[in-house]
Amino acid sequence: MPGPNDVTARQHARAGFTLIELLIVVVIIGVLASIAIPKFAATKEKAYVAKLKGDLRNLMTAQEGYSADNLNYYGGVVPNAALAYNPSGGVVITITAAVPGGWAATATMPAMTARTCAVFIGLAPPPAPAVSDGVIACT
Repeated sequence: MPGPNDVTARQHARAGFTLIELLIVVVIIGVLASIAIPKFAATKEKAYVAKLKGDLRNLMTAQEGYSADNLNYYGGVVPNAALAYNPSGGVVITITAAVPGGWAATATMPAMTARTCAVFIGLAPPPAPAVSDGVIACT
């Protein structure tokens, strides 16, 4: 007949998880992570593109203000005190053309994404990937 110490020993031996149970939990967590990580990366990429587009929209507004004051479009380096505009952190704005009657620019985030957004207005030659006047396009 088992004594009180035998029952306590059996309960104590059964108090944890087996190695198989732990491995199954690790495999399930790995499968869930492999599904979630690519979705997260795609969301970050969309956020970078939205930031590039927003900066180009803000540049469009600043260029219209500059044009109203100076009767031509700004064509220098961004940022500059002459143009009331500063891009977001990490965004590089390049004004590729500033001609009488139009301008063109590209926006990149070299440290974060290989994507490029571009826009042109009026008579300026369109930088890739922009194809329609006043419409921001991205690679």
